[in-house]
Amino acid sequence: MSNTAQTSADNVLIDKLNWRYATKKMNPAKAVPQDKVDRIVEAARLAPTSSGLQPFEVIVVTDPAVRERIKAIAWNQAQVTDGSHLLVFAAWDDYTAERINAMFDYTNEVRGFKNEGWENYRNMLLNTYPQRGAEVNFQHAARQAYIGFGASVIAAAFEQVDSTPMEGFDPAALDEILGLRAKGLRSVTILPLGYRADEGDWLVNLQKVRRPREQFVTTV
Repeated sequence: MSNTAQTSADNVLIDKLNWRYATKKMNPAKAVPQDKVDRIVEAARLAPTSSGLQPFEVIVVTDPAVRERIKAIAWNQAQVTDGSHLLVFAAWDDYTAERINAMFDYTNEVRGFKNEGWENYRNMLLNTYPQRGAEVNFQHAARQAYIGFGASVIAAAFEQVDSTPMEGFDPAALDEILGLRAKGLRSVTILPLGYRADEGDWLVNLQKVRRPREQFVTTV
């Protein structure tokens, strides 16, 4: 492989991240293929989380009527309905002994053995997390959801699927629409997926603006 080809290959992800932007207008006639959606969701599933607890879930919303209801409580942002899929990232409302044990038991099942250090760690969490209070635990779980959310944003760019990261919605209303509270979940952020429209998006041709590396990265 020539040096030029190697450089190009090395820059694939960065090139796609430069291509990515918060799409303001999507083409409602163009749907994202299911295999791409699956990989974008899988990126969230594979994301790292604190203690490996994976304290969030992803709800994939395709039903047009449901997305219309969500649009109404999301500042009427058209991407919610003009995109073909809407990902909702919802965090656990609390860390309970049942949830912690379920993940540790599942890990032992998958790996096929128990580890003393791992079991000691389980007991440390059981003696710490449930006592902290539901709101503290939700906020911690929400930060884990954002890790998965970021992974999906990057995966969408890699798939050359447009997305629009959104916090502009009424979480309580969204929780009600999707029945999340009954599942022990609270919505954190949403991600419409689709393809940018050929025209009508004021942001599409503007230069991406990020602080210079020397103002952003410090090496110690």
